[in-house]
Amino acid sequence: MDHSYRAVNGNFADTPPSTMDSHNGNYQGRSNGHGGGRSYQSDSQPIDYSQGRAIPIAEDAPTKIFFFIEDLFFIAKISETARKLGVKVAFVKNDKEAIASLVGGEEEDRPGLIVFDLNNANAKPLTLIPKLKTKLKRSTSIIGFLSHLQGDLKAKAVEAGCDTVMPRAAFSQNLPNLLRRYGMEEEEEPNFNM
Repeated sequence: MDHSYRAVNGNFADTPPSTMDSHNGNYQGRSNGHGGGRSYQSDSQPIDYSQGRAIPIAEDAPTKIFFFIEDLFFIAKISETARKLGVKVAFVKNDKEAIASLVGGEEEDRPGLIVFDLNNANAKPLTLIPKLKTKLKRSTSIIGFLSHLQGDLKAKAVEAGCDTVMPRAAFSQNLPNLLRRYGMEEEEEPNFNM
């Protein structure tokens, strides 16, 4: 039975394994005359950041993004993404010295973004977020992420002062955009008025 019509209509899930390219999920038209040898590619291919070169980070670049995360695999993912984008990030623990360094200093030296794993019991996010929010005012955004099934924790985090609370998967997907938005230096606009 010829199932090539399924791929033409975008239904890749039902396409027989013999017509799927095992490397990238592209439909490979059959050579028996059906499908015309055309190749179809799904529009939902993930973006691969591993193809780009890492942007060098200046040693004196300020750190504008701080993470309260203990998951080593997630830390590695964040670190690698930040390295490739040329954004300096820091992972902190809930201790007095780290908190003092976050809220101390001049306004322009303060963090632009603080991210909490709301399930990180050692960081005590629901008690730390209100303290940070009162000291940092509006200059810093606070984002929390959690399991998508934790509706009560989400409500408590928003009440505590999180600007945004999202599922971990959504945070992971938006990570490159967040790093670009909060971590990259704003380029000075050229002054054409002489």
